[in-house]
Amino acid sequence: MHAPKSLSDSELILLFKNGDRKAYEEIYFRYWAVLFGHARKMLNDDEDAQDLVQDVFSIFWTKGAQVNITHSLPAYLYSMMRYKIFDYISHQKIKSEYILSLADFIEKNEYSADYRVREKQMEAIIAKEIAALPSKMREVFELSRRSHLSYREIADELGISENTVKNQINNALKILRSKLGTVIFTLFF
Repeated sequence: MHAPKSLSDSELILLFKNGDRKAYEEIYFRYWAVLFGHARKMLNDDEDAQDLVQDVFSIFWTKGAQVNITHSLPAYLYSMMRYKIFDYISHQKIKSEYILSLADFIEKNEYSADYRVREKQMEAIIAKEIAALPSKMREVFELSRRSHLSYREIADELGISENTVKNQINNALKILRSKLGTVIFTLFF
């Protein structure tokens, strides 16, 4: 077998589809910097760009073996990246509109139908991000925030230590803060 670095993209894809982890790693190393550069240029934020590139490669890892790449591998990965960027920007726009709407509401002290629609959209985004948490972390977080149980009560109910509960909640809050942004996070949590 050839070293993965000497193989063409087509050969790497074939090997990857047959379960070769080294082929995936080579694809990752070959295209990570290019995708990061594109995302960084579009978003002007290194951390968000890194997150989106990681998302693209996570999806490629889980679904790539079933995907039929009709054009080139770079074109396929670039199109995945572009979709992720547009999805991210659309979520940011909803968050931004919500913040502006909330500021307007506070200023005018009005509660409009538009505000309720935006509130529902934001609640849906938050619910989606909470649902994306790892299952145990999500369970602990929901018992704390939705059922309003204390760390001790959660620990007793799940048969884990209070320290584990505290760590799970802190980790969930870090994840949500990074995904939702500081302003939205402070409004809801």
